[in-house]
Amino acid sequence: MGETLAMAPDILKGNQMAASIFELLDRKTLIGDAGEELKNVEGRVELRGVQFSYPSRPDILIFKDFDLRVCSGKSMALVGQSGSGKSSVLALILRFYDPTAGRVMIDGIDIKKLKLKFLREHIGLVQQEPTLFGTSIYDNILYGKEGASEGEVIEAAKLANAHTFISALPEGYSTKVGERGVQLSGGQKQRVAIARAVLKNPEILLLDEATSALDAESERVVLQALDRLMIKRTTVIVAHRLSTIQNADEISVIQDGKVIEQGTHSNLIKKKEGAYFKLVRLQQRE
Repeated sequence: MGETLAMAPDILKGNQMAASIFELLDRKTLIGDAGEELKNVEGRVELRGVQFSYPSRPDILIFKDFDLRVCSGKSMALVGQSGSGKSSVLALILRFYDPTAGRVMIDGIDIKKLKLKFLREHIGLVQQEPTLFGTSIYDNILYGKEGASEGEVIEAAKLANAHTFISALPEGYSTKVGERGVQLSGGQKQRVAIARAVLKNPEILLLDEATSALDAESERVVLQALDRLMIKRTTVIVAHRLSTIQNADEISVIQDGKVIEQGTHSNLIKKKEGAYFKLVRLQQRE
């Protein structure tokens, strides 16, 4: 009896945790999966007249009458101070959230009209901290395309500059990466994530600070892989490192929820009083 009473606080904590888990599982998303599928996706992305606040902070306006257009097969880099809304653009394209006003469109179709699963099947995402699961490298790449062959997985790894380091491991592609990829270095994790995106072969690619946590050598190898992945693919890049953005087809400078400058690196860097020039100078001093 005494032992049971001594365990009472732990039992109570366990019940509270279980209740929290069941509450989470019972939650319903506000974004349903009903909708249509397009026969062909070219990958043209447009945000038109978008107004947006995060549900947890409805009083803080991220965008008001925000416009952005990315042509099919072209790359667009988004730059700006921290908190300017760069990553919010990616969240809206992926439909993690819906705008409170305005439209987010793929090939001229409001993404609210598209089936959510269909939308995300055509978008690849590579983040600063890649999502890896506690299984083998092979399985982590395979998540990019259900039913892919071994040859396809290996070819994706080669394009991502990952095959050489994977082959050098004692267990090769069967190597377990550990929870969140703890057994791999930052550059290795990122290349596995890129291989997954290569295998998925999406029409639209979103890069969210994909190289910002890497050292110079790892960044060089990862950038080579990303350059291959971006070929003829609509790409939206969120980054602050000049090495990641300077080759983009177009660069948009976001400030206070609006695009205040747009152009190529070579054109924007000539404007000595411009926002982009000041951002580059600030980075060079760091």
